[in-house]
This record gives sequence, structure tokens and C-alpha cells, in this order.
Amino acid sequence: MFYPLTLLYVGVAVLFPGRAGERRERMEVRLYVGNLAKSTTEDQLRTLFAQAGNVTACEVVKDRDSGQSKGFAFITMSAQADADKAISMFNAYSMAEHELKVNVAKPRVERT
Repeated sequence: MFYPLTLLYVGVAVLFPGRAGERRERMEVRLYVGNLAKSTTEDQLRTLFAQAGNVTACEVVKDRDSGQSKGFAFITMSAQADADKAISMFNAYSMAEHELKVNVAKPRVERT
């Protein structure tokens, strides 16, 4: 038998974990950072973007075969305000003689 109220309750519990009546939401924002120097490290990016707010994840994308950076990365900021600040601070920012391109990351498109 199907119980729609039970399903709704489970959905609410997943979206808003915590004590009864407490509403907590995670509003992490993933940023694309392009035009990086091949030598740029995750630590360098994390330190730079921490100036704008809380960085929860940093991933420099590397070539599967060579292990060398592909020249772009993804930074996850903990809040929309932090992400907006990072974009305004670091889009067109010069790092290792490269002008960074920073914007909100687009969802990944599956290849066929």
C-alpha cells in the first residue's frame, strides 16, 4: 500500500536534516575556473579562493593519461554569497601570467 504522507515525510527529512522544526539547507555553489597555468596546484587555488569565503572542495582537472593539468578546475564554495564574491574578485584575475575565467559551473552533460 502506498502512503504519500510517509513519502513526503522522508523527503522533508532528507532535504532538511536536524532537530524537529529546524530548517537547514546546504547552498553550496560549484564554480568553474578556467585558463589556469598547467603548474597551478589545488592548494594554491584553495588559498586564493579562501579570501572570498569558505571553500569546501577544490579539484584541478588532470589528463587521465599524463596526469598533467588540463588548465581548468572546479571550486565549491559553501554559500551563494561567497561564490558571488569569488567571481567578482577572481574573474579576470592574473595568476601566473594567466587571466582567470571564473563563473558558476554548468551541469555536466553526458556524452553518448
